Order: sequence, then structure tokens, then C-alpha cells
Amino acid sequence: MFSNIPLAEKLRPARLDDYLGQKHLVGEGAVLRKTIDSGNLPSMILWGPPGVGKTTLAFLISQQLSRQFFT
Repeated sequence: MFSNIPLAEKLRPARLDDYLGQKHLVGEGAVLRKTIDSGNLPSMILWGPPGVGKTTLAFLISQQLSRQFFT
């Protein structure tokens, strides 16, 4: 029937390859992508206005590294 999952969660990308608009950071061969793929990611702060994808990027990084995600 009806799902109580928010629309933002339904539409959230499931993989880094599906993340739009930051290919210079998370595209193949990009600096952040290489760091994520190496598994040696330091702490970082994602900063920007609401709605630009900070939480989505953090979630995708946690999934890629098999780490727990906190909001």
C-alpha cells in the first residue's frame, strides 16, 4: 500500500556512481574517490547550504566503507 519512507530517502542515490554534480570529487580517478576506495579516509567536514547533498554524500561514503552512519 503506502510507504512511510520520505521522498528524499526514496530518491537518494545508492552508490557513489549515482551521485550527481560532483564528478571532480567523487568521479572515477577523482581525489576524494581515490581516498574512499583506499579505505583510508580521515575525518572531514562537509559544509554548504541546505539541499546540496552533504548528508547523501556522507551516507554514500559510510556505505562504501561499511561504516556506521550517524546524523
